[in-house]
Amino acid sequence: MVWDSILADWGHWGLFLSAFLSATLLPGSSEVLLAGLLLSGTHSELKLLFWATLGNVLGSLLNREFGAGILRGRGAKWLGITQQTWSQTEGWFQKYGQWSLLLAWLPVIGDPLTIVAGTLGISRARFLILVTLGKAARYWILIYMVELGSSS
Repeated sequence: MVWDSILADWGHWGLFLSAFLSATLLPGSSEVLLAGLLLSGTHSELKLLFWATLGNVLGSLLNREFGAGILRGRGAKWLGITQQTWSQTEGWFQKYGQWSLLLAWLPVIGDPLTIVAGTLGISRARFLILVTLGKAARYWILIYMVELGSSS
């Protein structure tokens, strides 16, 4: 995609932006960009890990704040979320607890998890700790796999 090549030209700032967008309801491809920057050899692994994690966590924090503010009350209807769907999502979150935020990096369920955390009033500190641990671990594993694959 043209967008990915523009972000790649921006280096770690492009990675930050891609990771931020990937964590919101908007599309992004931070993993592909991270792998490309890693293989280019222009940035250190630690620097890439930092910028990808920071962008992705801040994007998730935006989701949390969105959930804490707009979705209380009528916001769910505005997004087309039925009361039944919302109740099921909250029930799932309450069943598996705040530890489920370690999985906020997963496609499809990660973004809704962070929004529900906001609506349920999960503290920012706890949210940031759990989401950061999960997202940093995901990017670290990706870096390890790319490095392993490129050394073969």
